Amino acid sequence: MGDVAAFVGTAGGAGVTRLCLESAALLSTEGAGVVVLDAAFATQGLATHLSGRLPTDVTTLVTEERPLGEAAYELETAGDGTVVCVPARAPFERLARAKTPDAARAFERLVDEARERAEYVIVDVPPVASNEAIAAVTAADAVTLVAPGDRTETVSRMRDRVTDIGASADAVVATRTDESTVADVTVPTDATPAGETPVADAAGGPFTAGVAAVVEHSFGIAVDQPTNEGLLW
Repeated sequence: MGDVAAFVGTAGGAGVTRLCLESAALLSTEGAGVVVLDAAFATQGLATHLSGRLPTDVTTLVTEERPLGEAAYELETAGDGTVVCVPARAPFERLARAKTPDAARAFERLVDEARERAEYVIVDVPPVASNEAIAAVTAADAVTLVAPGDRTETVSRMRDRVTDIGASADAVVATRTDESTVADVTVPTDATPAGETPVADAAGGPFTAGVAAVVEHSFGIAVDQPTNEGLLW
């Protein structure tokens, strides 16, 4: 059974979705199978990183009790492993139905199914204020709080909220910054467009080093980082 980490945004615009994908891609360089499961139903950011049609999404799965594989889309990476994404992409009517307590219980079952399918599961979670976010956090083995580097004051509030639902924060990440007094890990800015990500699986540097540190804190494993050796600049 795979390990499950919930990456929880402490505020909007933290870059949680990008961090989920980059972490998954870096794990794929270790030959691992990874599932990235979207609990950010409202923003639906994971879908923007996938190409082609997405005829079925995670909100369909939780409202119609359908299996994980019906909305599983493989993300191309440079690693030997596989990264499968289960995104949200829904009209408002289905989005509303996907936010009910029954749908949240169905989401928990998807997490369990993903755990059976892959060695690692990463759940993209918005600030905890909805049934699906609560389900994601409580179903995870570890919780990583992700804050924008210029808004780390939001960490304490989200830590308290996670505690209120019976979970605990295992690590804090500050994005788009090189230093932070409250974070365990910092991940510097990388301006690669969504359609050209991930990059951590193919190139070294400070951004990849930050992602590698996130993986280590979230899953307790060290990953080898790609290098740019042999490239001409």
